[in-house]
Amino acid sequence: MNKTACPRVSFDFTGRFLPPVYILVFIVGLIANGWGLKSLLHDWKKLKIINVFVLNLGLTDVLYLLTLPFLVVYYFMGSKWIFGETFCKITRFCFNVNQYGSIGFLTCISVYRYLAIVHPVKVIGRLTFTRSVMISVMVWLLVSVQSLPDMFFTKTHRNNTEKCFVTTHNDHVEDYLKYTLGWTLTGFCIPFLITLGCYGHVAVVLWTWKRNDKVLKQRSLKLMFILILLFSVCYIPYHVFRNLNLWSRVLTKQGICYKWYNGVYIARQISRVLVCLNSALNPLVYLHAHEDVPAQLRQKLQKVRQMLNHQFLSNPSRRPSAPTVDEL
Repeated sequence: MNKTACPRVSFDFTGRFLPPVYILVFIVGLIANGWGLKSLLHDWKKLKIINVFVLNLGLTDVLYLLTLPFLVVYYFMGSKWIFGETFCKITRFCFNVNQYGSIGFLTCISVYRYLAIVHPVKVIGRLTFTRSVMISVMVWLLVSVQSLPDMFFTKTHRNNTEKCFVTTHNDHVEDYLKYTLGWTLTGFCIPFLITLGCYGHVAVVLWTWKRNDKVLKQRSLKLMFILILLFSVCYIPYHVFRNLNLWSRVLTKQGICYKWYNGVYIARQISRVLVCLNSALNPLVYLHAHEDVPAQLRQKLQKVRQMLNHQFLSNPSRRPSAPTVDEL
C-alpha cells in the first residue's frame, strides 16, 4: 500500500477495445431485434402473455442500440464528446434503461414460466394480457425511477464537454458509489435471486415430471439455460467490476493505492462489453419464449431449401457444386 502518489491508470485500452465491439453489436443487434420484433408483431391479435414481456425486452434493446453510433464517434475521436452534456446524459440513461429493463423483463419471463409450469391450475384466468401490459408499464416506470438519479450526477468536465462519463466525475465519486450499491441491490441482485429461485424450482418439477411432453421440457430448460447465461455473462461481471472500480477511485482520491487498480479498470471495460452484448443475445429469448418464432424460422429455411432445389433442378450442369442448406 502506498499513501503518496498513485500510479496512473491506463485509459488507452478503452478507445481501442470498445468501438469495434459497439459496431458489431449495433449491426447484429439491430438485425436480430428487428427480425424478432417483426415476428412478434406479425399477428398482433395472437400476441400471448409472455410475448408482451419479450416485445418489451426487444424495445429496450432497440432503445440502446440507437445510441451506439454516437458512442462509436465519441471513442473514435479520442474520447471527445461533441454532442453536448444533455445528450450525454440521455445516452447514459438509455444504457441504464436497457440494462435494468432487460433484467426486469427477463425476470418477468422467468416468473411467468414458473407459474405456468409449477402452478398451472392456480393461475388460470389470472394471467391475462391486460395484466401483463400493466406489469410491463410498472417495469418501465421502476427502471426509469432507478435510473433517473444518475442523470443528476456530473457527466462531463466543468465548462468542458469533451468527456462523457459512464459514472461521474471524481468530485462526486463517493456519493455515486453509495447510489450504485443500492442500485445494484434493487436492480440486479433481487431480480437475479428471483430468477434463480423460479428456474431452480422449474428444473426440479420438470425433472420429476411424469408427463411425456418432451417439447415443453426442452423449450423450458433451454430458456432457463439462456436466461442464466445472460445473467452470468452479461450482468454479474458488470456489477462486480463497476462497484470495484468506483471503490478504487474513492481510495485513490484518499491517497490509498493498490497495484490491482489498473487490472480492475481493464476488467471494468471488458464487463461493459459483456453487458453491451445483451442487446445482441436477447433475441435468443425469442426462439424459446415465443412459440411462433421458431416456426417462422423453419418456414424461411424451408423456402431457402425449395429455392435451392429449384435452381438445382433447372440447371443440371451446376448440380455437382450446388450447396445444401446445411452448408449455408
